[in-house]
Amino acid sequence: MLNCLAVGLGGFVGSVCRYLMGLLPLGRDWAFPIRTFAINLFGAFVIGAITALAVKRADLDPRLVLFLKAGVCGGFTTFSSFALETGDLLQGGHPAAALLYALASLTLGVLAVFAGAALVR
Repeated sequence: MLNCLAVGLGGFVGSVCRYLMGLLPLGRDWAFPIRTFAINLFGAFVIGAITALAVKRADLDPRLVLFLKAGVCGGFTTFSSFALETGDLLQGGHPAAALLYALASLTLGVLAVFAGAALVR
């Protein structure tokens, strides 16, 4: 039950941070969903760093790791927004932007995980 509470509290923190980042004044007329892209890349970097830190430091409280990984990072990043925005780009007649967004999100997201882990190592 305490694990669920840790994840839930972390999800609250992550979701609020995601909402606040979504309020940043960036160009709204872009055909590319830059906010979600940046949020997901940053979240991938952070979860990579947290995972590497948890491996490096066995003394970390497992609930803290759950709070940070499943909670904060899970609430902060969002696959559903990524999927919706990719679909919106396709429906809006921007197939090249949709393809760029999907490929860049996947490729750079995975690289961000490795970069976060490398930073901790």
